[in-house]
Amino acid sequence: MVKHTGRAGYLQIADDLRAQIRGGSLAPGTPLPSTAQLAEQYDASLSVVKMAVGILRNEGLVIGQQGKGVFVSDPDEAPAAEGDVAGEVAELRSAVQDLSVRLARVEEQLATSTTPRSGRSSR
Repeated sequence: MVKHTGRAGYLQIADDLRAQIRGGSLAPGTPLPSTAQLAEQYDASLSVVKMAVGILRNEGLVIGQQGKGVFVSDPDEAPAAEGDVAGEVAELRSAVQDLSVRLARVEEQLATSTTPRSGRSSR
């Protein structure tokens, strides 16, 4: 059950599921209960449970299989090693740089398009 501690409910759920995974009560390959079951178990909304599971996905602790559910990941089969954080950061920096260039182009186009639209007043 999510407690009223000031800590977000989805973080509490993620913490609890993470502890179960690391403690071995949810072993690699084990399916997580459905979103509806987790929502009932933790007395939380479906969106809160989805956010908690999303955190675990981002951490690589669980993996979703379309149409089958969400399963505890096998640490030996993890696609990205923890030591590859530098590579991930480099990818993110590259993506941010690309987006910055694209945003600058859009802003430039908006600044140069000063054509007034018909039917609008300047009031």
